[in-house]
Amino acid sequence: MEAIVTANDTLFVLLGAIMVLAMHAGFAFLEVGTVRHKNQVNSLVKIMTDFSVSTIAYFFVGFSIAYGVDFFSGAETLAVKNGYALVKFFFLLTFAAAIPAIISGGIAERAKFNPQLFATFAIVGFVYPFFEGITWNSHYGFQHWLNQSFGAGFHDFAGSVVVHAMGGWLALTAVILLGARRGRYSKEGRLHAYPPSNIPFLALGAWILTVGWFGFNVMSAQSMQGISGLVAVNSLMAMVGGTLAALVMGKNDPGFVHNGPLAGLVAVCAGSDVMHPLGALATGLVAGVLFVWAFNLTQNRLKVDDVLGVWPLHGLCGAWGGIAAGIFGAKALGGIGGVSLIAQLLGTGLGVIVAVIGGFAIYGALKKLVGIRLSAEEEFDGADLSIHKIVASSED
Repeated sequence: MEAIVTANDTLFVLLGAIMVLAMHAGFAFLEVGTVRHKNQVNSLVKIMTDFSVSTIAYFFVGFSIAYGVDFFSGAETLAVKNGYALVKFFFLLTFAAAIPAIISGGIAERAKFNPQLFATFAIVGFVYPFFEGITWNSHYGFQHWLNQSFGAGFHDFAGSVVVHAMGGWLALTAVILLGARRGRYSKEGRLHAYPPSNIPFLALGAWILTVGWFGFNVMSAQSMQGISGLVAVNSLMAMVGGTLAALVMGKNDPGFVHNGPLAGLVAVCAGSDVMHPLGALATGLVAGVLFVWAFNLTQNRLKVDDVLGVWPLHGLCGAWGGIAAGIFGAKALGGIGGVSLIAQLLGTGLGVIVAVIGGFAIYGALKKLVGIRLSAEEEFDGADLSIHKIVASSED
């Protein structure tokens, strides 16, 4: 029997959408605090415009691909059931728009502005909703096959894989195709440090994201009846675990400390509704360690210039979260059950594959057709945005 949707449900989801929308300010300030001063204006404008393009792409294309729903009927029809379908779209849009916000942190300081807007439209309009529909709307029979074969489908309650791993692996493809920032590595391969430009802004961004994440996770229930205190406490425990692990592994580095809670929260999204709080704590601890280790590996040894470390933070910790749901969600480890480790591995793997193929296809085409990297002069100046030039000239 179809659940009855009430005005309270509409308000609940709307508040969730507002909280996750606020997280985009967190993405912005996290990036602003990390990049060099000359690129701060570019980062702010990029996050705002990416969200706007994401809205258009998801409204006209993406939401329909994922859920088979469009909004081309009259406003009177759209207002039926207190506009619940509309606020659900708003809520899920904020998830979809997180993908280009994640990518933005990886490609910062050398990516062309306009081609990135085209990439945002293609990703939010087509790539992301394709996998979203598979996971959250049972498209193409994948979930049915997992259920039949392994006794459970792919479980991703709030998007460890659907949102974060997708965003992180898409970002990795763009970072690889862009190449490192000029001057980042010497001819001998030595790393030239580009320290964060503003630690307070970085910390502010992390705090905004952390607070908003409780809307991201708890409100993923999408109804008042589905509210779970377990989700809230599991999010808290994973956040704390990620923070403490990053503190120790990162040797008190403030950049690692403020990304640690985000690593834990990324990882707990998938299983926050089925884990025991101790399982969530363990998930966060592993995520914090994984983030610091992978960030140092990519920057220092692999020479992958991922500015904010979005592949370690979102790509790897998101994938870990998908797997962790199958481990700590099991009844044997105190979880609620109803999950399969094999199904989690397969679902996570599929998300990574879709992201990598989609990323190389989109950014590879853009690189060949119009170019995706700033010229040496533009990169030296900071950005190809006229607003940046206006600010720079006024400072002179």
